[in-house]
Amino acid sequence: MPYTPEMIDELSMLNRFNLMTTQQGLKVHHDADPAVVAATRRLFDKGLITQVDGGYLTDLGREAAEHAQAALTILESPRFL
Repeated sequence: MPYTPEMIDELSMLNRFNLMTTQQGLKVHHDADPAVVAATRRLFDKGLITQVDGGYLTDLGREAAEHAQAALTILESPRFL
């Protein structure tokens, strides 16, 4: 199954969360890029974040963000053989 643009937007939002602390959330303002606002709404609808405009990661959201950030780290790292 290929990634859709909507999935990419959701992954991008998950990558914005700081996993070093549970005390820091995100706030997406109503005048932000419509794709960002929509992705944030979808993450809320899926139970990954606590507020429709951001908030904090839920337990499931934290797990998803950990995987998303790990995948990004792997993909960004050059491989030396």
